[in-house]
Amino acid sequence: MLGWLSGKGCWIVLGTFSVALWGAERPNIVLIVADDLGWADLGCYGQKTLRTPHLDRMAEEGIRFTNFYAGSTVCAPSRCALMTGKHTGHATVRGNRNPEVPLRPDDVTIGEVLKQAGYDTAAFGKWGLGGVMTWGHPNLQGFDYFFGYLNHWHAHAYYPQHLWENSIERMILENLTGFKRVYSHELFVERILQYLEKHTERPFFLYIAFTLPHANNELGKATGDGMEVPGYGSYARMDWPRPERGFAAMIEMLDRDVGRILAKLKELGLDKSTLVLFTSDNGPHSEGGHRAEFFDSNGPLRGIKRDLYEGGIRVPLIARWPGRIRPDQVSDHVWAFWDLLPTLAELVGVPAPEGIDGLSMLGALLGDRSVRQHDFLYWEFFERGFEQAVRMGYWKAIKRAGEGTIELYNLQTDIGEQNNVASEHPEVVKQVEAILRLARRDSPEFPVLPPMAVQRAR
Repeated sequence: MLGWLSGKGCWIVLGTFSVALWGAERPNIVLIVADDLGWADLGCYGQKTLRTPHLDRMAEEGIRFTNFYAGSTVCAPSRCALMTGKHTGHATVRGNRNPEVPLRPDDVTIGEVLKQAGYDTAAFGKWGLGGVMTWGHPNLQGFDYFFGYLNHWHAHAYYPQHLWENSIERMILENLTGFKRVYSHELFVERILQYLEKHTERPFFLYIAFTLPHANNELGKATGDGMEVPGYGSYARMDWPRPERGFAAMIEMLDRDVGRILAKLKELGLDKSTLVLFTSDNGPHSEGGHRAEFFDSNGPLRGIKRDLYEGGIRVPLIARWPGRIRPDQVSDHVWAFWDLLPTLAELVGVPAPEGIDGLSMLGALLGDRSVRQHDFLYWEFFERGFEQAVRMGYWKAIKRAGEGTIELYNLQTDIGEQNNVASEHPEVVKQVEAILRLARRDSPEFPVLPPMAVQRAR
């Protein structure tokens, strides 16, 4: 039996180790998170124009979830919810900030849980939860190895002059002279494949936070085209605006390299002993000259990144584990980023930290439809004033900034959130009002400002 101590979540031995935990072989875990990928950017979720054969095949070989939610509608709070198992009403990071708000010493991450369970842990790509000299640095949050961007804004640059390897700033000499020679995504994939080749003896947890298909926002403001790619791939001859060809090329690269990771696992004989999860940190963007409607990235959903409507927070989730997850499954089970920590904790046979909002959805992951459901899911967002959202069964409620009224939608009949039925269901609105009050606690870093103060701050 194991338990958590305070502080950085050390393990203490409380009794005899479970035979089920230490006697059985535990799987490797690969968690891949795309950046600003929409719910309908993948063929298996309804995309009609862009081709994603590797991710579509991954869905055919595993389970695809249609009611899975990101932690937030923008990067930092979404990743905080993912890492710590707390929704944005309780999480340390509840919005994008510059300088960023880092994780605290008492935050316990997926990395820590799995590291203390005996896993080698590594993270590649975009971190955004704390840099050097903060408690939020990945090496202080359970990751043995990190390579990538520590800062969200640094991650806008696809041809960076440096990247971080643990706490060491690694200069990329080929990009220092103004030339664009080393594309960060390609460098991440190269390092990931090397990591897999070297870690075949012990179980590993690999967190891959790709930056595709996020825009280079600064380049977009300067040139009108922030979809920075080394080439347009198979879309080079399409009669589309340059940013749209760039976006399509990003999706193609993302799909291709998920395929390369799956192929490497198979080559190394790790295919059947590895759970691979693929998701996105929030809904699709309209940035860098790209427009979400060009490829219908949110499909039937309303809203995009920075909205608490479904299009801003409902995201793909595909899980593949040959021999354990039956192929060609589709699940409508409702769950969210903050459930991944307790789910993976149960998977490897250790307790999740106390005081989190997530529930283990291991049964749902393995195809059991009788798994416990949340009473509700909760989000809050600060960039446009204080906004809140709740999903409760098939009901979805939104309280927009500066508005006292609650919008209510029946997702069972209105997935596009077009018909506000709040006036017809006052009893449901009362339940939602109670949740909006009780599902959160105040944060000194993210205070709830009165509407007039929000207007003055803009």
